[in-house]
Amino acid sequence: MPSMYKRKSWLTSFKEFPTPPGISQGLAREYAFVLDDALYEQWQLGNNLLLAWAPLEFGILLLRVHHYDLVELETDFADAGALINDVMAGSKRCEPQRLQELAGLFHVDPVRIELPFTPGTGLVEELISEMVKRYSISLVQDRAVALVDAVGFSLYSPIQQVTQLNSLSYSVNSAYSKLLSKEIDIVFARSTTGDGFYLWNRTVGVDANVELYQFLLLILADNAIALSKSSNHSVPRLRACFHVGSHYEFFQEEALSPTRYSYLVGDVTIELARMIEKSLPGQILVGDFSVPMRDERGGGTTEVDSVEFIRRTRETVFHLADVELSGDEVSSIKCYLTGPQGEDGSFAIERYLIGDKHGLTHGVFNAKVNIQRRHKPPIFLGIQESEIGTFQVLGKEAVATSE
Repeated sequence: MPSMYKRKSWLTSFKEFPTPPGISQGLAREYAFVLDDALYEQWQLGNNLLLAWAPLEFGILLLRVHHYDLVELETDFADAGALINDVMAGSKRCEPQRLQELAGLFHVDPVRIELPFTPGTGLVEELISEMVKRYSISLVQDRAVALVDAVGFSLYSPIQQVTQLNSLSYSVNSAYSKLLSKEIDIVFARSTTGDGFYLWNRTVGVDANVELYQFLLLILADNAIALSKSSNHSVPRLRACFHVGSHYEFFQEEALSPTRYSYLVGDVTIELARMIEKSLPGQILVGDFSVPMRDERGGGTTEVDSVEFIRRTRETVFHLADVELSGDEVSSIKCYLTGPQGEDGSFAIERYLIGDKHGLTHGVFNAKVNIQRRHKPPIFLGIQESEIGTFQVLGKEAVATSE
C-alpha cells in the first residue's frame, strides 16, 4: 500500500526525538511503526480525529471523535466551543482520568490500543504526541505567519508565472541557508496561495516569531537584489504582510495518509488575506496584535504587541550582520515601523485602519527595513512614510514614539 511507505518514511525522519534508555534505534523504529499502524486504523482516512491520548501500561487511551462531531457539539451546550479549543490548544498527552472525563463530554467512549511497549519506556512521550498530532487538529494561539505575494501575478504568461514562483522559492531557500550560517535554525513551513506563500515557524514563542521576521527580511532582500538584475519579468515584485494570532493546524491527506507538512487556517491567515488586499507593491505591513507568547528565556508567557515585537526584532537583527546577499557582505540591518516626524525631530509610530469587503476594520503598521552593504548601495525594503499617499485607509493615529 503506497500510504504505508509514506508513513514509514515520515517516521524515520524524527531524529530529534531521543530513544529511551535500553532501547535500540531499530527497536524504537519498529515500535513507532506499530503505533502508527494503530493510529492510522483509528483515523479511518480522515473520518475521525484523534484529539488526545493517555499512557497505559503496554498501551494508550485515545480520544477519538468523528470530524463532524466538533461542529455538532457546539449546539449541545453553551461552552462547547471553549471546551473544543481548550482540548485542541492543550497537550495531546493527558492523564487517563482526564481523558475519560473528556470522552464523556464529547459523548464518546475512549479507545484502548494495546502496544508491545509502555509509553516513556519504548517510545518517548513527545514522539507519541507528535504522531497523534498528525491525525488530529491543533489550535495554536501565538504563532507568527508571514504572507509574501507577487504583485500583478495574474497578468503574466504561464511560463512567466512559474518562473516567478521558482524565483521566489529560491529566495526562500537562500534566506534559510543564510539563517543556518548564523546558527539560527528556524524550522519553517510554507503553503502556497497561488501567487505567493504563507510562511511560518513550526516552533512557537517570542524567539521563534522574531526569527520568522528575520527570515522574511532576508527573503525580501534576496528578491530585491534579483529584481534589480532582471529585465524579463522572471523575478516577481513582492509585497508582504506579517501578523501574529491564532489558527488551527492540520495535516492534509496525500496517498491515503496525512502528509508530513501541516496547513493553517484561522484568524491569523484571515487577517493576512485582508491586509494583502490593501497593501501596495513593495509594501511591508505588520498587523496590529497583542498576544501572550511563550518566552523561552524568561519562562511562562509574555504579552507582546506589534510595537514591542519590532523593538525585540531590532535588537536581534545585528546577528545578521556580515551575512552575504548575492556575494555582497551586509554591514548592518535596521527595521522599524514608520510614522510622521514631530517638531522635536522624533518620529511617531502610526497605526492605520483599513477596511475589507465585509465592512470590518483591521489595524496595521507600515514597516521599513534598511540594509547597508559594504561594497554596494544599500537595500531599502518597504515604503517610506512619504510614499503612502495611495494607501487606502479609514483612519490613522500615532500610538508610540520610534526609538
